Amino acid sequence: QVQLVESGGGLVQPGGSLRLSCAASGFAFNGYYMRWYRQAPGKERELVAHITPTGGSTNYAASVKGRFTISRDNAKATLFLQMNSLEPDDTAVYYCMIPSLAKWGQGTQVTVSS
Repeated sequence: QVQLVESGGGLVQPGGSLRLSCAASGFAFNGYYMRWYRQAPGKERELVAHITPTGGSTNYAASVKGRFTISRDNAKATLFLQMNSLEPDDTAVYYCMIPSLAKWGQGTQVTVSS
């Protein structure tokens, strides 16, 4: 069955970096658009970044543009989110998802705090 498993979250100081991974299985990963979302406590889930099947085109929320980079390795069926210059407002649970299948991973917690 379709599975998405996120990893790489943790506690980081402001200004630090993290790289999230999303291991995909059970479907033809290289044929699907993929997204990263996040949900902070008490807030609605927010689209962070979007990538086309080949990785040739990406889009970002204004709040992360220039700091985050979405990428993918289709040979390894893995989606990535490189997060630099992290801020306390980036604290959230981060989810990868397949928009056309409405399939979500379980999420990984990112906490930015000194």
